[in-house]
Amino acid sequence: MDLWLIIYSSITYCINRALYNTTVYTNSTANYPSHRELLHLNTMTTLNEQLATLTENYSPCDVSDALIKLQKAPEGSTARAGYLADLVPFSPTTGWNETMAKVAAPATTFKFLAKNVSPPSIATENPQKHGFPLGKHWVDYVGEFQASDPSGAGSIVVIEQPENQHCAVTGGIMATRMKALGIKATVVGGRVRDLRELKATGLPIWARATSTVGTNAEAKAGARDVPISIGGVTVSPGDIIFCDPLEGVVAIPRELLGQVLELMPKLTTMDGHAKEAVAQGMSVTDAFKKFRG
Repeated sequence: MDLWLIIYSSITYCINRALYNTTVYTNSTANYPSHRELLHLNTMTTLNEQLATLTENYSPCDVSDALIKLQKAPEGSTARAGYLADLVPFSPTTGWNETMAKVAAPATTFKFLAKNVSPPSIATENPQKHGFPLGKHWVDYVGEFQASDPSGAGSIVVIEQPENQHCAVTGGIMATRMKALGIKATVVGGRVRDLRELKATGLPIWARATSTVGTNAEAKAGARDVPISIGGVTVSPGDIIFCDPLEGVVAIPRELLGQVLELMPKLTTMDGHAKEAVAQGMSVTDAFKKFRG
């Protein structure tokens, strides 16, 4: 945790103790809130403020510019910088647009499999946390992550579907249930269907493509709250998903969120100066040399 947050929480704790001493908590046997409880509250506020800063001031392009500097791509691979490729808004508006609001929240993850593939060991060995015990549909679990996450920031459902499948893994009933459980958005690395029903829910939904075929034709839910892969980008439970209806979707590793938010103002300022210089006649080569270094 950042030093400033620890200092801030400690000061807040002292102030609250003083307030309780002089106002409400006049009884010597009163239970004061602990330092841990106050630090928890400050952390909750901080994440929500960070997400508001992200959606109000930046785009996924800005995030990728920061991540490409902060993340080191494995040797021989291409830097992906958090970009979840080829995802398009399908609800409440279909296609790239500027009418939907940007949304960001921690990820709750679901991994779908081909029907004939056995669930991963993590799901079978700990079905109560990572699997799907008999008698309960997979979508009924989507609210569990945000219910247990102390940040209070809600969640975005992220679904991995096997490549080259033609069925949908999210449809009207699934979207209706997600909406009822308070999910902020859904990102499907695969196909959706029932577009009229999806739009009727008002739930923001991104996917790669559509289908008319239901999930049971060739897919099944295999695991939940596990790391998944969306087009080669790993998304872990709790990572920050940032959906922009015009620019696309990125995943920010939770541990890098603070660094991303710290770096983006510097990068956007440099690019702003470079763009202004180019508009006034400077070559891109000279502008990059002067402002990007």
